[in-house]
Amino acid sequence: MPSSTYFVQACPTCGRSLQVRVQYLGRSVSCRHCRGVFIALDPTDGHEEPRESGVGLLRRADELLANLHAREAG
Repeated sequence: MPSSTYFVQACPTCGRSLQVRVQYLGRSVSCRHCRGVFIALDPTDGHEEPRESGVGLLRRADELLANLHAREAG
């Protein structure tokens, strides 16, 4: 059974580190601790594309999923 891939992002409201599923990149999520709402962004993405286009987020999600599939195959 495939497992989900996560990245870590700090909540901008309370500062706690959260594990966010890659599937939620670019989407609005809420912190389970303080209920603060924010956009899930991968902090390891070295360059920032315009948020409204979402191209950078989709590219990063594809890279993370490809890495996951390569690890499962190897």
